[in-house]
Amino acid sequence: MPELSWLHLVVLVLASFRLTHFIVFDEIASFIRTPFLTTTHEEDANGQMIQQIEVKGTGLRRWIGKLLSCYWCVGIWSSILVVALYWFFPGSFIFLLILAVAGAAAVIETKI
Repeated sequence: MPELSWLHLVVLVLASFRLTHFIVFDEIASFIRTPFLTTTHEEDANGQMIQQIEVKGTGLRRWIGKLLSCYWCVGIWSSILVVALYWFFPGSFIFLLILAVAGAAAVIETKI
């Protein structure tokens, strides 16, 4: 069992955040969501664009669509993947570190 330092914990948290955001929101990952979700944009009375998400299909397809439309749900599975990579594949830490740096940059960007 690997020792988990505070620094490694912060890396895991930020990597999980970035992976979750990538899956749920990033345009480059839309191919993951397209078979399960339909996304449309409508302008409200104030001129703001509102995103509407519709889950497609039934059964397993619908379940996956509901999962992919829920940031919190994808976050659980992303966290499981990140921790499993860290735990079972120590060489993956560089990949997790890259995700963490990108996650930290995203947090900084939203605060500026």
